[in-house]
Amino acid sequence: MRTGARPPWLHPAAKPLVFVLCALPCAWLLFAALTDGLGANPAEALIRATGDWTLRALCLVLAVTPLRVLTGTPALARFRRMLGLWVFCYAVLHFVCYAVLDQGLDVQTILRDVVKRPFILVGSLALVLLTLLAATSTQRAMRALGGRRWQALHRAVYAVAALALLHFFWMRAGKRNFAEVAVYALILGLLLGWRLGHAWWRRRRAAGGAN
Repeated sequence: MRTGARPPWLHPAAKPLVFVLCALPCAWLLFAALTDGLGANPAEALIRATGDWTLRALCLVLAVTPLRVLTGTPALARFRRMLGLWVFCYAVLHFVCYAVLDQGLDVQTILRDVVKRPFILVGSLALVLLTLLAATSTQRAMRALGGRRWQALHRAVYAVAALALLHFFWMRAGKRNFAEVAVYALILGLLLGWRLGHAWWRRRRAAGGAN
């Protein structure tokens, strides 16, 4: 990169490009649904695909801070809010596909299913937390809550990750198919481990500076 050149993540087109890339799976699923390209069970295919993309988007948003710190590129933080909203978008689509295609939008049946099946209960709890995080993702919400309280609230994204992984594990447990679960567990475990290690290192450095 020549001296004075603008880094690619600061280019005005960077955020629109990331937005389009995040929207592509949704567009593809819509196209496949309209063209009978989802196989013999389209409802199950949509429910699974939107759930998978929720987990993938969640991994991406949790990777922003480690990448920002390890590469020394604080400008990467500008993508975090948008990626977080895409996690919420795919989670809502996942729930809507389940509620409409699997349960026929019967509220009583859905509520009974949530209470009866633990994996749906933890998935619903993750969605509730994601809704809270999405609702408080604006600058106005940050000012109203105060920086420290806002940061404490948004650490709930790690609880969302744990609940989402548990939801995925229980869903696959019936078929004893844990290969993908192990991959997501490894990725999320590494990201969470880095976060805990980095927080410990910062506290040690702050304590050393105070002495």
